[in-house]
Amino acid sequence: MPETIHLFWPGDYRPHPNNLAMPMIEATTARMEAALDRLNVRHTRVPHVLSKPNAAITHLGPIDAPMIGIYSHWVYGPHTVDGVVGKDSPLLLASNFDGTWPGLVGLLNTAACLEMVDRKASRIWTDADDWTADDRFMNQLEEWVKTGAIAHDRSAIRPAPAVSPSASATADAVLAEFRARRPLALMLGDTSMGMTNGYFGPRMLSKVGFSEHKVDQAWIIERGRKVTDERIETAYKFVCDKGVTFHYGGDFTPDATREQLRDYLAVLDMIEEFEADCLGWQYQLGLIGSRPPSDFNEGLFNSTCRPESNGDVITTATEADQGNLLPQEMMKRLLKRKGLHQAVFFHDIRWGAEHDGQFLWVLLNSGSSGAYAFNHNPDTLEGVHSYRQPAAYFPIPGGTFAGVSKAGAITWARAYLQDGELWMDIGTGHVVELPDDVCEVWWQGTTREWPFMAADLGIGRDTLMAHYMSNHIAVAYGDIFEEMVALSRAMNFKVRILKDGN
Repeated sequence: MPETIHLFWPGDYRPHPNNLAMPMIEATTARMEAALDRLNVRHTRVPHVLSKPNAAITHLGPIDAPMIGIYSHWVYGPHTVDGVVGKDSPLLLASNFDGTWPGLVGLLNTAACLEMVDRKASRIWTDADDWTADDRFMNQLEEWVKTGAIAHDRSAIRPAPAVSPSASATADAVLAEFRARRPLALMLGDTSMGMTNGYFGPRMLSKVGFSEHKVDQAWIIERGRKVTDERIETAYKFVCDKGVTFHYGGDFTPDATREQLRDYLAVLDMIEEFEADCLGWQYQLGLIGSRPPSDFNEGLFNSTCRPESNGDVITTATEADQGNLLPQEMMKRLLKRKGLHQAVFFHDIRWGAEHDGQFLWVLLNSGSSGAYAFNHNPDTLEGVHSYRQPAAYFPIPGGTFAGVSKAGAITWARAYLQDGELWMDIGTGHVVELPDDVCEVWWQGTTREWPFMAADLGIGRDTLMAHYMSNHIAVAYGDIFEEMVALSRAMNFKVRILKDGN
């Protein structure tokens, strides 16, 4: 690789997060530059934060040379993809491994977005303060410099196993439900925050037995005007009586929660109007200056205990992410068939570390985790805490749907597009309840207002970072692994299993 390597900075759409992260971006870039200097490689910086796709097109599009994206805070996938698509020059996504400045989140999301457009890229990461001191990192970086690609260990990627007759029977029963009435996903807007890898479209959805109906998010405002004060007050009394703890202060008041419940009820009415089975909610940006955040509502929909409930979870994926929504709805129905609680939790893969010799992932999404994770009681909202979403990102006050997830065995899954086909990753693991002091340190090191889950996913840091196709994951309490394998196959997904060790 004789050419000069170009280092670039993908960014957030919003200037404020980029400004907050700039010291970390600079420090991370300096670490990469030192690593390249150790390898005697020429390099230069692209002198712009790419905060919009047009910036990527303008500043990366003309470069037909090796490039390295520096991921050291939350970034949007298109702010890389749109500048590198249509060419095959070596591309490396390099991130820190940090919960406070989650470059790993941006790397995972961007890698999956690149896969959607068949643009090949390599991944590299480290948690070292001095990147030149991490031998694994330096060996992989040298491999990329010499060959233009990194070949990660693939021993944890396994074919789907044979399943038991009982698991097949459960999967067949759910498949019959889907074929009797094709599940309809109500999509509020399009994908959010660069999650282009989370939208499959009607052509791909039809191949696996799903349909979608898109509704503009602006309908929330229009329909919200028709929601009566009486319904809102009844809903507010319900969540209070069922045990939600509200941490009010400043501009976060009961009226802010009431406005969130107005949106919840407006969306509930749309779900009933269109007889939708599940919900994708665009969430950020579109209405961020007009309505409170949707986190509290998403948490309610993912709970059986909620205002005006029909007794079921309405499976809800934040960021309108169909890569989580499809497995969530499939897992929900499998859980019900097995007599297990039906809630499936939407989470971000935010960070990970060892505790007592065990590697645990910190799963931390802003609000799409239902209440059952915090209490294991389907009839209550106890254990739910609602904090104001940080004002720096959310100008209209509104609360989260937070808590600490309880211990238990889990099944997890994620759908994604690869080589023009829909795939499903499936795995097992368990949630761990950390000591209070450890939990608080990890939580404070990420985003304290958001729901917390510490989970052994059966795969450690390097397997997930090398091969996983998103920063999102669907998690369910209970063992439905074989049932999910059988159902995914029957619905025409390609299936792979991610599992470290034997």
